[in-house]
This record gives sequence, C-alpha cells and structure tokens, in this order.
Amino acid sequence: MEDYNKIIESLGVKFAKARHIRILQTIKIKNVYDVENTILVLYNGEVKLDGNEEKVEPGDLLFIPGGKAATLTYGSGEPKNISYEEFMTRRESYWETMTDPSTIGQVPNSFGLVAFEAKVFDSVNFFTSLDIPPFFIKAHSKLGSLIYDILKEDCSDEAGRGRVIKNKTEEIVIEIVRHILRNRMFVEQLATNSTYFKDPRLIDIFTYIKNSLPGDLSNKQLANVANVSEDYVGQYFKMLTGINPQDYIEYQRMEAAVTLLRTTKKSIRAIGHEVGYKDTAYFCRRFKMMFGIPAGKMRRRESLMIG
Repeated sequence: MEDYNKIIESLGVKFAKARHIRILQTIKIKNVYDVENTILVLYNGEVKLDGNEEKVEPGDLLFIPGGKAATLTYGSGEPKNISYEEFMTRRESYWETMTDPSTIGQVPNSFGLVAFEAKVFDSVNFFTSLDIPPFFIKAHSKLGSLIYDILKEDCSDEAGRGRVIKNKTEEIVIEIVRHILRNRMFVEQLATNSTYFKDPRLIDIFTYIKNSLPGDLSNKQLANVANVSEDYVGQYFKMLTGINPQDYIEYQRMEAAVTLLRTTKKSIRAIGHEVGYKDTAYFCRRFKMMFGIPAGKMRRRESLMIG
C-alpha cells in the first residue's frame, strides 16, 4: 500500500471537462476512444458497455481509462448504430448539454460526466499504464457527490470555482484508485505497475520522451538515456511496461497532438511537426487510425467523452 501512497502523491491531476447530458435518441457508438480518463454517472435511463452484461442502475458509474476504446449504447430500446465519426459530425442530434445546475440528476435519460488527466511524474497516464478495460462501479455515493459538485461548480461563476473543481477532481482519482484496491481488481496489472514506477531508469525514459517529442526518439537514443545497450532497451521497456517503446512514443505524440488541436489554432501540418511527424499525410493517416476520426474533426468538435 505504501507504494500506492507514493504513486498517488506523484500524480498530476488535471480537470478537462464536465457535462450534464440528456440523451435525445438511443444510439450505439462503436470504438469511442479518447486520451483523457472519463467517469460517468447515470441519473436516469440506460447506458450499456459492449461486452458487459452487468445491469446498470441509476446511481451507478462507468469509468473509461484514457486510451481504451469502448463501444457504448446510450438510451433504451433498439439503438441506432453509428460510428464515432458520425457522432462527432452530428452530436447535437443525439445529445443535449444542459447548463442549469438545478436540473442535475432531475432529467429523464440523463447522465453526468467528468473527464480528467492523471499522470505519474507528469509523464505517464496512470490508468492507461495499468492497461485495464472500462468498468462499472456500483452505486458509490462519494463519487456521485463529487461529480455532482463539479457539474454544479462548472455551471457557476463563483469565486474559487477552478480551485474547487481541481480539488474535487483529485478526490475522484483517489476514490477510483481506492475502489480498485479495495476490490482487488486488476491485481496483476497493479503489481507490474508498482514495480516499474520504482525503476529510475524507466522514469528517465518517460521524462525524456515527454520533453523530446519532436526530436530523436530512436531506441539508440533511449538506450543512451537509460544507460543500457541499444539491443536491450526495447526488451527492457516492454518487460516493465508491457508495450514496446515505439508504440508508447506514438501514443504520447498523438496525445500531445490532441491537446494542441483542442487548445491552439496551429495548422494540422504545424501540429504534426511539433509532435514529431515530418510527413503531414502520414501523421493524418496515423491519427485517423488511432482515434477513428480525422484530425480536423477532433479540432472542430470536442471529443465524445468530454463533449
């Protein structure tokens, strides 16, 4: 447990968005994918996770780790099957975002959600590093209250709003970690995770990658950072993390690209270059392959999960 106290202390938590959503028509969206973590609380109606037959009652929550694709059904009855790209193009036809705090939890076919980052040593997405699937949390009053408080603060212009949201988002992260530990979920992944976050050479690699996305991230360079042989660095990285370094690097580059698309007016070409892709066409192909939508649509529309 002490290892996890240290990891929690090292977590940099960043609030992304909060939304109170009314479902306008029943839809099933395939391969929803986002870089942020999302926690959703069902107020009324139905939400289903493909591959999970668990009955979800109002008050239950769904947690989707960043970097994990999920097929989700919103609403009851026979759904309309749509792609993530279709949803992004016509979202107003399927969802209504409500901004009156007095309606939170009081509207038929509605849910609340909060999206956030949680990075260890400001470099590695903690929940992504666990490589765990989306999962439901049965009625959890503390998490439900935290989401309600964030939704309410997000609709207000009270002094200290940002600080309250930040603090409550950090509490959400702690409560999710506690839920996983109390219920002994993902025991093997947790054991691996706690091991590699104690390896300083691996942390050096993570930090170097984060700070050097446009530069040389070859295995040779990573080997120099970790002071291991070039032949061994790929095996070493995969042994500790479960993925090879070049796949991890691509994920980090794409995550940075999403942030730039959402927060700047830089051209797609400039963003591709900034995150390490000299060939804009290749960058666009890889982006569409990873997220299921073109980079331009990610810019024009917020993502599904942080709507």
